[in-house]
Amino acid sequence: MNPARRAFLRLLALGSGALAACRAKAPAPVQSLLGAPISPYGERSPFVQSARQTFESTRTPEQAASLTPLADTYGIITPSSLHFERHHSGVPKIDPAQHRLLIHGMVNRPLILTMEELQRLPSMSRIHFLECSGNSNTGWRPTPRPTVQAAHGLTSCSEWTGVKLSLLLDEVGVQPGASWILAEGGDPAKMTRSIPLAKAMDDAMLAYAQNGEPLRPEQGFPLRLFLPGWEGNSNVKWLRRLKIVDQPYMTREETSKYTDLMPDGRARQFTLVMDAKSVVTHPSGGRRLAAAGFHEITGIAWTGRGRVTRVEVTTNGGATWQDAVLQDPVLPRAHTRFRLGWEWNGSDATIASRVTDDTGYVQPTRAELVAIRGVNSNYHNNMIQAWKVNHDGTVEYAVL
Repeated sequence: MNPARRAFLRLLALGSGALAACRAKAPAPVQSLLGAPISPYGERSPFVQSARQTFESTRTPEQAASLTPLADTYGIITPSSLHFERHHSGVPKIDPAQHRLLIHGMVNRPLILTMEELQRLPSMSRIHFLECSGNSNTGWRPTPRPTVQAAHGLTSCSEWTGVKLSLLLDEVGVQPGASWILAEGGDPAKMTRSIPLAKAMDDAMLAYAQNGEPLRPEQGFPLRLFLPGWEGNSNVKWLRRLKIVDQPYMTREETSKYTDLMPDGRARQFTLVMDAKSVVTHPSGGRRLAAAGFHEITGIAWTGRGRVTRVEVTTNGGATWQDAVLQDPVLPRAHTRFRLGWEWNGSDATIASRVTDDTGYVQPTRAELVAIRGVNSNYHNNMIQAWKVNHDGTVEYAVL
């Protein structure tokens, strides 16, 4: 019999014995009060306390971020209320009835569309992750963050609903020679990014809903650009303008920001795709295992290049690896939940995961990543990051 299944059956047997004892001692039932009435908008239980960790600039509080509590999530969908945020100038308040999207530039028929007109078009829904390119950036330097939320919480996964961008580009008639799109947001920072036309014609969408309801203001209400698998800031929120052009516009966000400084002094630019990454969410930093015995190691894996095909887990610091079970559904450019049964003997152990995607790419160790990229970057760190389980059950950040 599988050791994990044997351990699980032992737990069931112990639980059955405890249940029998409780039944023997159970007091007579008491009459309870009626529950709370229904509410117009659902609330979670007051006993559930998971929340986003927030960071704000001391001088400009509107330039802020919040982190998803990955250790408290189940499956692959992130609740909209816990989806990470990143803002450069705060969250604008936009009346959807007044909002307009302009599509112009190298097109035959420029368009200005209202939200009502956009929502009359054929829609689509897709489950995809979104990740800030600065996620996990402390991995470049020896400044570990203590929890999986603090280290990797700038990634979330939702169902996005909207209009396929290629539908509108076909309607306006893109002219020969066009190769890029300039996307501009309606926030005070006027977040602006250059997007290759090829991506726009492939799987890009104009999203107006998330997880079955309209976008929240922090996620770009009433309209955002969504580019599956690409770095978060290119998915321009509060989208108001798309200009079709023949070259990238070299905006602030793709020159002085969001570039990767290499060891020789040159910088990688337009590194838009998020490489394969995985992380163990349980057990993870800041948590504590109550006792030796059976535990389920679980986490999430994702890749911007396609689909996760394999996740391996080590419980001995990388000496050996075991294949984890991938939980269905395994979707392209979406979080994938993995699981592995583990019999912990109560000794110190170092746990980590590594993912392989359908292009054959394997998540690197920190040493392998630094050998190519150096340590001067601030973005696109997808190294294997470990957790050390101490003999007393406490869990802390570690690196293989």
